Amino acid sequence: MTDIPAVYAGSFDPVTNGHMDVARRARDVFGSVVVLLIGNGCKRPLFDEAERLALLQEAFKGERGIRVEHAQGLLTDYLKANNLRVLVRGLRGAPDLEHELLNAHYNKLFYSQAETVFLPARAEYGFLSSSAVREAVRYGADVSPLVPACVARALKAKLSD
Repeated sequence: MTDIPAVYAGSFDPVTNGHMDVARRARDVFGSVVVLLIGNGCKRPLFDEAERLALLQEAFKGERGIRVEHAQGLLTDYLKANNLRVLVRGLRGAPDLEHELLNAHYNKLFYSQAETVFLPARAEYGFLSSSAVREAVRYGADVSPLVPACVARALKAKLSD
C-alpha cells in the first residue's frame, strides 16, 4: 500500500456494488481514495446531483480511507486544485477499455501529472452498470443484490412516484 491518495470519479447514477468494490480496492492499494461525484453532460441522470451525493455519502459512511466529494467542471481542474494526480478507473471489458483509454489521454493532455490506473472488475460485477440497474428497476426487478441498501430504497421510491 502507498500513501498516494487516488481519485475515483464518476456520475454514479446510481452507485452500484461494482463501484463500491472498485473504491475499496483502490483504497487498499493507495491508502485512501476520494470518490468524486462529477457531472457528465452527455448523460441524463435519474437522480439529481444532491441525491447522488447523499447516496454516495450514505453508502460509504464509516468506510475508513474513503471520502466522498463533489465537483463541477473538468476532472483535471479538480486534480490540480487539490494537488492530486492518480485516477482510478474500473474496467468491465474491452468496450470500457477503449473509452477509458481515450479519457486517460485527455486527462494527461490537460494535466501532465495525471496518471490513470485501471482495475478490472471482479467477475461478479463484470456485467453490472448503473444504466442496467435503472432499466431493471423500471421493469420491477429487485436490484438489491446489485446496489447498496440505501440505493435500492431510493430507486424504489424514485420510480414508484
